[in-house]
Amino acid sequence: MNVVFLGMACLLAAAALYWALGRGTPRPAGTWAMGALLGSFALAFASYAPLFEDAIEAVVPHVARLLSNCASLAAATAVVAISFQLNLEAAEARRRIRLRLLLLAASACGMTALFVYEQMSHRSARVYALYVLLFISYLGFAVVDFLLQAVRQSKSSRRISLRIGLRTAAGGCVFALVYVAYKLTVLVSLGLGYQLVPAGSKCSSLVAAPCVFSVTSPALAVLLICLGLTLPAIVYPLSQARRRRWEMRSFDALGALWRDLTAAVPGVVLSPAGSADHDTDFLLQRRVIEISDGILVLRPYRSRAVQEAALRVFDTRTEVGAAAVEAAVVKVALAAFTTGELPEEAAPPFSGAGPRKDLRADTEWLLLVATAYAAHPGGVADAGRPEPVGN
Repeated sequence: MNVVFLGMACLLAAAALYWALGRGTPRPAGTWAMGALLGSFALAFASYAPLFEDAIEAVVPHVARLLSNCASLAAATAVVAISFQLNLEAAEARRRIRLRLLLLAASACGMTALFVYEQMSHRSARVYALYVLLFISYLGFAVVDFLLQAVRQSKSSRRISLRIGLRTAAGGCVFALVYVAYKLTVLVSLGLGYQLVPAGSKCSSLVAAPCVFSVTSPALAVLLICLGLTLPAIVYPLSQARRRRWEMRSFDALGALWRDLTAAVPGVVLSPAGSADHDTDFLLQRRVIEISDGILVLRPYRSRAVQEAALRVFDTRTEVGAAAVEAAVVKVALAAFTTGELPEEAAPPFSGAGPRKDLRADTEWLLLVATAYAAHPGGVADAGRPEPVGN
């Protein structure tokens, strides 16, 4: 158990330092609250370890319980603060967070005072009951507060990682409520004198009662809430790296079509944008715009005969077939533009080559066109047979 709890404490402490010191500037909303959350959970995990508990209680008897409970309240407050900062206006978030901090300070001071008095009164059961009542009242309030927000936000969020993260954190809140119910049972037991929970019992197993409620449930709550809140932050850089890789691959794949078009119509090339030239999103968007503009310039040179011949050859019910038709028409139009020969009849607008809804859709369409354009050295002749048209 020492290895599990102290290991998790060290891991959470390292994560807290990363959020507090390693996020760079400007710091995103919720950075400090997330650092406080992870730091509080690190202290709570450490207080569960028998080695830490024995060491600290050698100085102040039974103080590990107070540290663990205060850390749990601080973590619950930090969870709510993160939710406020990410989903409310800054002024409203600050107002609500200040109120929660005042309640936290009052609860921590009250618990400390009751703890000291309990030790002076030889561990009075009534004083301990008041201590537990104060602790579970604020903890339950904070957990329910965050649970309702997490469920509500998970339904409206567009990011998949955020929805999964919020639902994972909501699952952690359920385990936290199990712990609150356990503490409420302890309180009722003390008040009625039933002794439902043995006093002063040490946990030797994480799956045996009452340890499954007093230790395992809050530990699972910590893990799920931390995982749920950090999952979007972990997934985001991975998704960004994946997006940049796709952008660069798409940029390169469009190269052959872009070079032929810009060689014939150099006026479609946009002016450089300085430092933005290193942004993969900007580079790809500019290449897509330049190719689209080049294809528009070729409109008078698009042959109706070539288009009809290509329609007979390729299946336009699929995106690949439609792209092959467009590639054949563009290739012949580019050759005609180079020689200055207009077709006998210009091709009408091809429905399969219409504009897409966004940059990614435009890029994916042009990638299909560029693939078909580069795959065949010739265009489609009027009779439907391949015929070299040159590059």
